[in-house]
Amino acid sequence: MGFLHSSAMFPVFLIFLFSFSWPITSSANSHEDFLRCLSSSLSSNDSSSISRLVYTQRSSNYTSVLESTIHNSRFITPTSHRPSVIVTPLHVSHVQATIRCSKKHGLQLRTRSGGHDFEGVSYVSEWEAPFVIVDLANLRSIDVDVENEVSWVQSGAIMGELYYAIAQKSRTLAFPGALCHGVAFGGFISSGGYGLLFRKYGLAADNVVDAEFLDVKGRILSRKSMGEDLFWAIRGGGGGSFGITLSWKVKLIRVPEMVTVFSTSRTLEQNATGLLHRWQYITNQFPDGMFPSITLTTTNTTVDDRNRTVVATFNTVYLGGANELVPLMQNVFPELESPPKIATK
Repeated sequence: MGFLHSSAMFPVFLIFLFSFSWPITSSANSHEDFLRCLSSSLSSNDSSSISRLVYTQRSSNYTSVLESTIHNSRFITPTSHRPSVIVTPLHVSHVQATIRCSKKHGLQLRTRSGGHDFEGVSYVSEWEAPFVIVDLANLRSIDVDVENEVSWVQSGAIMGELYYAIAQKSRTLAFPGALCHGVAFGGFISSGGYGLLFRKYGLAADNVVDAEFLDVKGRILSRKSMGEDLFWAIRGGGGGSFGITLSWKVKLIRVPEMVTVFSTSRTLEQNATGLLHRWQYITNQFPDGMFPSITLTTTNTTVDDRNRTVVATFNTVYLGGANELVPLMQNVFPELESPPKIATK
């Protein structure tokens, strides 16, 4: 049984992916057999709503569901190998039934958590064999426990939803997640996950304390029942034939009420090359509560677009106030000269 894993870390944000492989059936009707199996596996109440859970290539909204998280047009072509079926589970029994039926009828199984996958590995198959996508976008509940400073987050939740849920309950709790609010939680964690706070608080995966996990047999496992080796692997261990993590228990971190950011740009004509070179030698002197970064772009220098130049934009997020950040920058990196644009929130 093989597995393919996609990274979900800044600056390229991707999504949660598990890819199961078992002996592939040669039957052209394998997905029809899968659908019958899935329907019979669900309870009577679930079966009546199977149209809300399952989308085949004949479904009117199949394309919109498939392309809902595709952000790379190279994977949306007439020749793209598309899934035979997309399953959008509403609770764990739907995922268990999908695992069981895809295995029984020889269909590959890929899982995406509803964020954005620029590599296409959660919805494109390298082989012509039929496959099924389990889309966890409906599994996105978040339970924030301020007293114990933890939160249970389902894999389909996006990062912005977690940030909002925490902010609704506390101004001094946070999670070291992704910069982009649209990153799905499952993919971010399963790939390790780093963002603006990782210099001080480590990877997002370092802050996971438990998980609700489905193995290839459809069994629900916790950290205790799966063991530490598997628990390590699902938190960015490089991928493998593990299973599907439905939800994660994460510890929240303490941050100051005031956070400061700055941004300033320089062109090649303003010594961007020299500043970039210097930047690489002094950033290690910044405190762990500071996240420095540089973005390189190009811009026009004339109205007629005949001349272009490179622009280096220096950005920093600092866990503290501007009264601390300004003298720190002046001491460590005085070459920036003019004061940057600073915003404190």
